[in-house]
Amino acid sequence: MERVNNYKWCMALLIICMMVAMAAAQSATVRSTYHLYNPQNINWDLRAASAFCATWDADQPLAWRQKYGWTAFCGPAGPRGQDSCGRCLRVANTGTGTQTTVRIVDQCSNGGLDLDVKRL
Repeated sequence: MERVNNYKWCMALLIICMMVAMAAAQSATVRSTYHLYNPQNINWDLRAASAFCATWDADQPLAWRQKYGWTAFCGPAGPRGQDSCGRCLRVANTGTGTQTTVRIVDQCSNGGLDLDVKRL
């Protein structure tokens, strides 16, 4: 009987963990501000932009640095610091529905994103 109860508790815990994981994977609405990276004016140089992720990503190929707009990330969920560097996010303007993909190159402190002005 005790083995059956242990099994039930394990299954309940597994279901709760799955629900928490699914909730964490959901999209979130966050505040977005702008930052004047203007990467096209600095040859997409993360060091020249003083971007936090320059330490790890500045030597990526030019095509990689140009592919997506740049953003600083400080959202309420997801990786932080070095773990967020180079990751891409699909962002949407809730007012217009316009969507774009951006690459995390920096950190911020507004609780959301600092998008390059060209991506707003």
